[in-house]
Amino acid sequence: MGPIEERIVKKIEEGLAPERMAVINESHLHAGHAHGPSDGSGETHFRVRVISPAFEGLSRIERHRTLNALLTQEIADGVHALALEPAAPGENVRW
Repeated sequence: MGPIEERIVKKIEEGLAPERMAVINESHLHAGHAHGPSDGSGETHFRVRVISPAFEGLSRIERHRTLNALLTQEIADGVHALALEPAAPGENVRW
């Protein structure tokens, strides 16, 4: 786990107290694209899956805004893409 991924995990744990979470570095899937090492070895693209009580009663957009606000510094530091999959406890998820 790289330093940016560690920061993402820590901020989500502290900010949302998730019941379940997965932070997946998908940078290797984007090898050759702009915004990172051409070999895909960087920390530029992540999939963030979170189940948290903090999302109860929030719309999909509000959930995304919550995560984006938590990760503002990581985005500023070079995270190019976040695929966000937030859910409240008891909601169906595909993962």
